[in-house]
Amino acid sequence: MPLLTIVLGALSVVLFIIVVVLETKVSARDTTIVQNRNRADQYEAARVQMQAQLDAAKAGSAKLQTQVDEATAGAVQLKTQLDEAKASAAELQTQLDKARAVSNGFQSQMEDAKVASIKYQGEAELAKAKTTVMQAQLNQATADTARLQSQLDESRTRSDALQAKLAKAESDIAQLQKVRPKN
Repeated sequence: MPLLTIVLGALSVVLFIIVVVLETKVSARDTTIVQNRNRADQYEAARVQMQAQLDAAKAGSAKLQTQVDEATAGAVQLKTQLDEAKASAAELQTQLDKARAVSNGFQSQMEDAKVASIKYQGEAELAKAKTTVMQAQLNQATADTARLQSQLDESRTRSDALQAKLAKAESDIAQLQKVRPKN
């Protein structure tokens, strides 16, 4: 019997040691599982935060793209207006040139009439009448020339203003494109 007691005692000690070792391993495994779960929760929180930042960046990028599109459309519209103003200015310049030519023609005719008046004393009254008519036509042509010159100056002023707006719009587009994040 004493031998059986010793064997059972030794077996109990061995089993106790095995239980203690296994308990230590289970405790270490539980600690590792808790740590891994905490890391997983941290990674999930970081992922959610990064997703929110990504969504905000996408919204900001869409807003910037909208601003770029609006600025581009504005620049195109300003360029169209500038082209129209230039065409109008060219047309007014043509009209002014024609008016000057007519004015010069009237001036020449008036000078010819004056020369003819001096040359032909007998036709003085007729020449005076022609001179008066041509003077009125010259005055009308001069007034038309001044009016067309004024319109041309106004058109050039509008053209310069539109040119400045176009340059500003192109500058704004360039700045907006610099601000837009790279994908």
